[in-house]
Amino acid sequence: MIVLLGSTGSIGVNTLQIASRFNINIEALVAGNNIALLNEQIAACKPKYVAIGSCADRHKVNHPKVFCGEEGIVELLSLCKSQTVVNALVGYAGLRPTVESIKLGKRVALANKESLVVAGHLLDTSHITPIDSEHFGLWYLLNHRQINKLYVTASGGAFRDWDLGDIKKASFADALKHPTWSMGDKITIDSATMTNKLFELLEAKWLFDTNNIEAVIEKKSIVHALAEFKDGSTTAHLANVDMKLPIAFALRGEVSEEILEPIDILSIGTIEFLPIETSRYPIWQIKDHLLNNPHLGVIVNAANEEAINAFKSGKCSFLGMSDMVLSAYKYFENILPQTIEDIVQINNEVRQYVKG
Repeated sequence: MIVLLGSTGSIGVNTLQIASRFNINIEALVAGNNIALLNEQIAACKPKYVAIGSCADRHKVNHPKVFCGEEGIVELLSLCKSQTVVNALVGYAGLRPTVESIKLGKRVALANKESLVVAGHLLDTSHITPIDSEHFGLWYLLNHRQINKLYVTASGGAFRDWDLGDIKKASFADALKHPTWSMGDKITIDSATMTNKLFELLEAKWLFDTNNIEAVIEKKSIVHALAEFKDGSTTAHLANVDMKLPIAFALRGEVSEEILEPIDILSIGTIEFLPIETSRYPIWQIKDHLLNNPHLGVIVNAANEEAINAFKSGKCSFLGMSDMVLSAYKYFENILPQTIEDIVQINNEVRQYVKG
């Protein structure tokens, strides 16, 4: 039995497919404003509780027990008996549910990477199982062996093959044309700027307790992670582009049946690894500093979310988003949040700075 936060997004939909396959009951569903899909999920899963983003939509939901907003999610979590919470909420909104779930002693199957980015130094990661192809790949490879270095891969996003001059004129719609993955708007934009991969490095730091992490571009999204071991060998994790595999392991702990169609080695062709260049991905210039000062993740996340809003509404260019994040990062680089309350205050201050 599980609680699913973010049920109408791509991770949520895939989670419900895995839950159905393995007869896992859904105690509660939490969604944003896609009420039509939520109602379909309610009919299929028959959850005990439901929560949505806005109380204004409550009358549209076909369920007798509907909670609203952040406080509603917290109350729902306190009522649920499920020991596993799948957090697939998007952005900063996922932080408090992660914190509250851990307080309640629940295990968090985490697709909301912002929780670790913003407050990784304040969270007990022993309660967290990542739902992410890259971190799942690393976990799959490690098997308690001593490592030298970890690698995650990036597709390069929508503009990886564009002329640099053309990127300046790219529209929001252009940035959503991801070459290999089908994801929500925010994570697709973050892929185009490489912010998503910056976040994944921070996640890996907290999950695997190392700073020796790198990201490289692998355009086919076949190789998801690599581990370089003390013995000098390097092992790669390959899988088709589908999130059902990490979800299945997160929900069941171990899986012994086929979840994905195996890779056809002979059809792959050439696999190439390329560096992430700051000329195309300006945000990458803070990578090393951020890994050494991971408490600054709250700045990057808050500034990035506001920058995406500005880009979407036409108030800045695609590259202007990175300028906004880098400006905020420099302005707030001396902060040191020591509590979740500090995180909330800094988050608000950074957003006001970016908006101003």
